[in-house]
Amino acid sequence: HFFAGTTSRWTDRDTVIEEILKAVAILSQTQTGALIVVERDTGIKDYIESGVPLDALVSSQLLVNIFTPKTPLHDGAVIVSNGRIVRAGCFLPLTDNPNLAEDLGTRHRAGIGITEVSDALTIVVSEETGSVSCALEGKLSRDLDQKGVREILERELLGKRDRKSEVFKVLRWPNERE
Repeated sequence: HFFAGTTSRWTDRDTVIEEILKAVAILSQTQTGALIVVERDTGIKDYIESGVPLDALVSSQLLVNIFTPKTPLHDGAVIVSNGRIVRAGCFLPLTDNPNLAEDLGTRHRAGIGITEVSDALTIVVSEETGSVSCALEGKLSRDLDQKGVREILERELLGKRDRKSEVFKVLRWPNERE
């Protein structure tokens, strides 16, 4: 689903990843809370429909604008599908995992929750600290730098793997070798 049938340079996978990375860097630096969901193979139609339709090119400027505090869409999630921002202000299921750190708020719990019911990838920026986390398969990698976020996006969306990366230890299957 992430890039089904896209040909424009604006929906090129590398361009989308770069725009997301630029936005996340700005949002982190300004401690602006954000929740970006990248739909992959498992459809998340019910959650997509909860938001405001956009059908827009993925640009760092638009992502930063959406999450600007006190604007109508800033509290919900943005969903990227087929290389486009399809909806904003989306409501997501919260994880009910009792083993999560107590300092994780609703945004992080929603970011994890959607990955428990789908194969989506989420990027969460904390408004309290500006720290960046990624969730996949119900697991959260916290306090990532730009390189760490890039590695996860490229691995999961482009199929590039860096087996030496420490970032992926938490995301590996138990039987997968390092």
